[in-house]
Amino acid sequence: MSRNMSTLDRVIRGFAVAPLAILAAVLLGVGSIGGIVLFVIAAIMIVTAAVGVCPLYSLLHLDTRGSRPLPH
Repeated sequence: MSRNMSTLDRVIRGFAVAPLAILAAVLLGVGSIGGIVLFVIAAIMIVTAAVGVCPLYSLLHLDTRGSRPLPH
């Protein structure tokens, strides 16, 4: 898969969204269902930020890099 996330998008996911989700999970309760869901969301944000590919963006034909439009 080719990258479809801009650097800004990756930084926001890795350094804003993921830590906030982890903090919310801890405040909500690590063992609660909400806490577990937030940990999973944080893990997804970290992985997609690290590899630069968001599968949901591919399904929706989005590319935040702005280099080229994805084919439909």
